[in-house]
Amino acid sequence: MTLRKTATLIPLLLCVACTVGPNYAPPAPPSTEAGYGAAADRAVLGDAAPADWWKAFGNPELDALVAKALSGNHSLAASRATLEKARQQVAAVAGRQLPQVDANARAEYERVNLAAFGLSSDSQFGAIPNPKFDLYTLGGGVSYDLDLFGGNRRALERAAAQAEAEERATEAAHLLIAGRVVDQVLAIAAFNDRLATERALIAEDERNVSLTQKRDRAGEGTQVEVLSAQGQLANDRADLPGLEQQLAEGRAMLAVLLGISPQELGETAFGLDAFVLPGNVPVALPSTLVHARPDIREAEARLHAAVAGVGVATANLYPDITLGATTSQSTSELDRMFSSKFNAFDIFAGVSAPIFHGGTLKAEKRGAEAEARAAAEQYRQVVTEAFGQVSGLLSALGNNARELTARQTAADVADHSLRLSRRSFEVGNSGVLQVLDSSRTSQHARLSLVDARARQFQNVARLYAATAGGWVPAETVAAR
Repeated sequence: MTLRKTATLIPLLLCVACTVGPNYAPPAPPSTEAGYGAAADRAVLGDAAPADWWKAFGNPELDALVAKALSGNHSLAASRATLEKARQQVAAVAGRQLPQVDANARAEYERVNLAAFGLSSDSQFGAIPNPKFDLYTLGGGVSYDLDLFGGNRRALERAAAQAEAEERATEAAHLLIAGRVVDQVLAIAAFNDRLATERALIAEDERNVSLTQKRDRAGEGTQVEVLSAQGQLANDRADLPGLEQQLAEGRAMLAVLLGISPQELGETAFGLDAFVLPGNVPVALPSTLVHARPDIREAEARLHAAVAGVGVATANLYPDITLGATTSQSTSELDRMFSSKFNAFDIFAGVSAPIFHGGTLKAEKRGAEAEARAAAEQYRQVVTEAFGQVSGLLSALGNNARELTARQTAADVADHSLRLSRRSFEVGNSGVLQVLDSSRTSQHARLSLVDARARQFQNVARLYAATAGGWVPAETVAAR
C-alpha cells in the first residue's frame, strides 16, 4: 500500500522538478568605444587572421618548421591528452544521468553455526552437527536518480564547459607554439644577418690594417696607425663568439620547440631576405577578437563552468530521490538456479535530504559563487590584456616603419662617409683615426638596421598571432 502511494507521487515530483542555480549568460560584447587606437599602415581592420598565418611570410622552410612543431612538440602532445581526458569526463558525467544497472554473482561453501541462532546442537537424539552446504547466488539491480533539482544536469553542464575550456587552451597552446617557432626562426635569421654584417666589417678592418701597414712600410704612416687599425680588428673579431653563441642558443630553443635535439635540426642558414614582409595584416575588430582568440574563449568557458558549479552546490542543499529495484536467485543446487522458487526481489524508492552538515554545504555554495565572480573578473582581465596587446603591436608597426626608414638612411650615410674617409686616408689627406671612427659608425648603423628589420618582422608575426584563430583538432575538422 505504501509503495503504491509512493509510486503515485513520482509523476508529481517529476512535474515539479527544476534545475536550481543561475543560468549561464555569455558576457556582454565590448562596448562601441572599445578599440585599439590608430591602426598602422600595414594593418587592415576586419576579419581575424587565418589559422595558418605564418604562410604569409612566403617561406616554405618556415612552413615546414611550424608543421613539425605542431606535430612533434611534447607540450602540445600533453595538452591534447589533457583535452581527451576532459572529453571523457563529459561522457562519464553524462552516464550518471542514465539508469545504473549492476549484476552480481557469488558462490559459497558455508557452515552454519546453529548456536548463534539460539539452537542447541544437543538434543534427546544426540548431538546435531552444524550443517555444511553450497550456496549459489545470482542477481542484479537497477537504480535511477530522479535529479529533481538538477544537480546532475548542472554537473554535466560544468563538465562540458570545462572540456570546452581545455579545447580552447589546446588551441591557444598550438597558436603559442606556432608563434614562438616563427619568432625564433626570425631571430635566427637576424643572428645570421648580424654575423654576416660583422664578418663584412671584419673584412673592412682587415683592409684598414693592410692600408696602414702599406703606408707604414712606405714611410707615409706611423706604427700608431697600424696598432689602432689592428686594435679595431681585434675588437670586432671579439664580437663574433658572442653572436655565434646567441645563434647556437637560438637553434637549441628552436629544436626544443620542434621536439628534437639540436643535432637533428639541420641547416638554418637563412637570413631575413628569405622572408616576405606581408603588405597587409588582417586584424580582427574588438567585437570579433573576443570570439576569435582562443585564450578569451577559454576564459569564457571557465566562467561558464564556474557558474554551473554554483548550480551543483545549490542542488546539494536539496533532497534527492532515487528509484530502484533488485532481484536475486539463491539456491544450494546449481542445476535449479533459475527456478522461480528461489527468486527474491526488491522495489524501492529512497529519499536523502541534508539536515545538518555543520554549514559545509552552504559554505560550498558561497565558495562556488565566489569562484564564479573570480572567473568573471579573470575573463575581463584576459579581454583587457588582449586589446592592450593588439593596440601595442599596432603602434609598434607604425614606429617600426619610421625607425627602419631612419636606420636605412643612417646606414647609407655612414657607408658613404666610410668610403670617403678611406679614400682620403689612401691619398694622405686624413689619418687612420678618421677611418676607424667612420668604420665604427658604419658598423653600428648596419647592425642597428639589421635589428630594426628583425623587430619589424617579429612584430608583424606577433600581431598575426595576437589576432589569429587557433588550432582546430583533426576530429573536429572531420566532423564538419
